[in-house]
Amino acid sequence: MARGPRKHMKRMFAPSHWMLDKLKGRWAPRPASGPHKLRECLPLIVMLRDRLKYALNYNECKMIVMQRLIKVDSKVRTDMFFPAGFMDVVQIEKTKEHFRLLYDTKSRFVMHKISKDEAEYKMCRIKQVFMGPKACPYAVTHDGRTLRYPDPE
Repeated sequence: MARGPRKHMKRMFAPSHWMLDKLKGRWAPRPASGPHKLRECLPLIVMLRDRLKYALNYNECKMIVMQRLIKVDSKVRTDMFFPAGFMDVVQIEKTKEHFRLLYDTKSRFVMHKISKDEAEYKMCRIKQVFMGPKACPYAVTHDGRTLRYPDPE
């Protein structure tokens, strides 16, 4: 019987859109809980090590992240298992690069390079709209943000 949440993930059961090799070890990085679901995200370690090839292994990836060089949606992230998802903007300070996570035609994540002024905004999909206290409407986005938009009067 399992006690508590699962903390590990075998490589064979990692989402196929991460495109991890089957034979490069037994384990895959399990994303931490965050704004995107486990099956709809890409952990920073997979992004840095396997997609962008900035790190060769786990330790190098940890050093990059712990130097506070990686920003997701203009917020420094020091957890290399942080789940970056659809339309997230990933900024790398040292190289002055900005990427937006998008899907390709086969629904795999693509690191799309963008300009600095395009990296300052993010498009969000509205998942739910409801009324809060005092008839104030709220909107919940696909990445867990809650936006309040009361009547200006």
